[in-house]
Amino acid sequence: MAVVPTYPGVYLEELQSGTRTIVATPSSIAAFVGYTASGPENRATRILGFADFERNFGGLDRRSELSYAVQQFFLNGGTDAYVVRVPAPDAADAAITLKDGDTTGANASLVVSASSGGAWGNDLVVDVDNDGIPATDTKAFNLTVTDLRSGATERFPGVSVDSASPSYVEAVVGDPDSGSRMVSVTVPAGATARPMATGTWGGDVGLNELKNDKDYALRVSSDVPGGVFDKVVVTVIEKGEPLPTSVAGLCALLKRKLDQSLSALHVGARVRCVPSFTGRGLRVISDFDPEELPGAVDAVLTFSEPEHASELEGPEEPGGGGDEAAPTLLRLLKLDAAKANVGRYRLGLGRTQAAQASAVPGADGLKLPGTGDLIGDEHRFTGIQALRRVDLFTILSIPDATRAQPGNPDRLDPAVNPNAVFGAAMELCADRRAMLVVDPPPPVRDVDTALDWISQGLTAKGPDAAAYFPRVRVPDPLDGFQLRTFAPSGTIAGLWARTDASRGSWKAPGGTEARLAGVGGLAYQLTDAENGVLNPLGLNCLRTLPVYGTVSWGARTLDGADANTSQWKYLPVRRLAKVIEESAFRGTQWAVFEPNDEPLWSQLRLNLTSFMHGLFRQGAFQGKTPRDAYLVKCDAQTTTQDDIDRGIVNVLLGFAPLKPAEFVFIRIQQLTGQTQG
Repeated sequence: MAVVPTYPGVYLEELQSGTRTIVATPSSIAAFVGYTASGPENRATRILGFADFERNFGGLDRRSELSYAVQQFFLNGGTDAYVVRVPAPDAADAAITLKDGDTTGANASLVVSASSGGAWGNDLVVDVDNDGIPATDTKAFNLTVTDLRSGATERFPGVSVDSASPSYVEAVVGDPDSGSRMVSVTVPAGATARPMATGTWGGDVGLNELKNDKDYALRVSSDVPGGVFDKVVVTVIEKGEPLPTSVAGLCALLKRKLDQSLSALHVGARVRCVPSFTGRGLRVISDFDPEELPGAVDAVLTFSEPEHASELEGPEEPGGGGDEAAPTLLRLLKLDAAKANVGRYRLGLGRTQAAQASAVPGADGLKLPGTGDLIGDEHRFTGIQALRRVDLFTILSIPDATRAQPGNPDRLDPAVNPNAVFGAAMELCADRRAMLVVDPPPPVRDVDTALDWISQGLTAKGPDAAAYFPRVRVPDPLDGFQLRTFAPSGTIAGLWARTDASRGSWKAPGGTEARLAGVGGLAYQLTDAENGVLNPLGLNCLRTLPVYGTVSWGARTLDGADANTSQWKYLPVRRLAKVIEESAFRGTQWAVFEPNDEPLWSQLRLNLTSFMHGLFRQGAFQGKTPRDAYLVKCDAQTTTQDDIDRGIVNVLLGFAPLKPAEFVFIRIQQLTGQTQG
C-alpha cells in the first residue's frame, strides 16, 4: 500500500519484486505398481529407502517381482519413490470380533479387520484398555494395534462405540489422514458397550502395604492348548527381599519373576506388566512369542492364591477378603482375577474363547493381479490410476506387466497382457509428463525374439517410454542368493536417478559410467554385432563388458528407431524437455488472472529466462552463448489482440538439446617421416 506523507522526513516503502524464481522439478521420482504381500491397497505410498518399503509393504517376497525392483532401484542410486500395491484378487482380510465387558463377553462390541488382504494380517494383535476413561463412560476405551512382525504400533485413545460421540471409533480409525494404516473397524448393530479390556487388571496398590515378612506367591494358570501351564506357583516376593518403591518397580519385579517361571516350562512364554493410567495400579497381559507358542498370543492368564496359601502366607480368616484377613499377594496387588481376559485380540488366528470370536484368517490368495487389476479404474483410482493422486512422479515401472508364469520363468503369466498394460501406462505418462520403462517379456530371451518383439510384438510405441533388453539376473536373498531372472525396469530406474543426481537429466543414462549395481548377470549376452541389430530399432541393450561389468548401452526412446526420424529419438532429450515443461507449468501458476499486457509478459520473460539460463550454466544445452542455447519469447507477436480478448497469453520456449555421442569415430592418419632442415 502506498505511503501517505504527513510530516517532513524520509519514508520507506517495500516494493514487490518482479522476479519469481522457477525451480527445476525433480526428474527421478519413481513409481512402482504391482503385487506385494502386504501394505495399503491401491494407494500410492511414498518411500525414501528400502527400509520404508519393508515397514510399509513387508520387504522382499518371492511372489512379488515389484519388491525386487524396488530393492534394485535404491541399490542403483534411487532415493525417492511411490509404491502402489495391487492386491491378489482372491486375497482374504484377517479379522476378529471383540465382545463387550458389561455382559461378560456375551455381545459383539467391535469387529476389527486388516486394512488389506493377505496373510500378513494374521500377525496383527489388538489391545484394549480403559486408562484415563471416566468410570461413568462405559462406551469409551483406548485401542492399540500392533504388528507382531514389524513391531509397528498405532494407538487411538478415547474412542467410543457410540455413533453420536465425536470420537466414534469407526470415524477415528477410518480417517484417511490420521487413521489406521493397519486395520479398519466396524461397530455391529446393537452394540451397547465397549470391548472387554485385555489382560488382568489391578486396583490401586498401596506400596506401603507391601510385605516381605515371608514368601508371597501367586498361582498362575493359562488356557494354552496342551496344558503347559497348569497352576504354576510363582514366588514373587521372597522373605527379606527389598521391596519396590514404585508401581513401575513392582511391575518390573512381577514380570521378571513370572517370566522366569513360565519360560522355564516353555521358551517364549512371558508376560507384560504395565502401570495403569493413574500410575497407582497395574495390568498383567500374556505376551507369548507366537513363533515359540503358536496360538498362545491370545492366551487367558488367571491368577489365584496358591493351594497351600496357609503354609506360604499364613492363615486366613473365614470368609476371606475381610480387612482382618491375612494378607496374600493377590490382595496386595489388588488383582481382579475374576475379569481375566485374552492377553491380546489376535486377528485371523484368534481362538474362540474369552471375549473374542469369529476369527477370519487372512490369506494371500492363489491368483496374482491380472491386466485389469494393474490398469485399474480411473474413477476409483486403482492400479496405475492411483498415481493420478500423486503430485509428481517422473519414472514408472510395472514389473508385473511382464511377470513370469509361476513355476516357469521362461513363459509369460497368461493373466497379464503387456501391451494393454504398457499402453495404458504410456497414456498416464503422457498426461503426467513422466517416462515409462518397458520390460521385455520372459519369452524374449535372444536376438531373434527381441527383434520380433520390438518390431511387431510391442504395440505400445511413442516418445514417453524406453525399452530395455535383456532381463537381468539378480541374487535372491530368499533363495540362498541364487541368481534369479527379473525385469530390468527397477534397476534402470535407479540408474536414471543416479545419473540425474551426478550429471543431470540431460546426460544419457548409458555408457561405461552406467554400471548396474547388484546385477549378477544377464539373461542373454549380446555381442557388438547383435547390439547393432537392435539399437537402430530403438531397443536399448544391456551389456557385460570387460573391466566395466554390466552396463546400460543404449539411450533411445520407443520413438527412437532410425526409420522414425523423431525429434524425441534420444532419452535425455525427451526427459529434459519434460523437466522444462513441468517446471515452467508449476513456476508460472502465479500468472493466471494477471492483467494480460506487457508488464505480465516482461515478468514471464524475466522469470523463464532466469530458469533457462540456470540450466544453460549447468551444461544442459548446446551452444557457447545463451543466444545459441535457448529462446524465451513472450510479447505482442506471440500473444495477439485476439488471444488477449480470449484470455490467452502465449510463451515460446526453445532450447538446443545436447544429444548423446552414440557413435564415436576416431580417424587415424599415419604421417611419413618429416625432413628436418
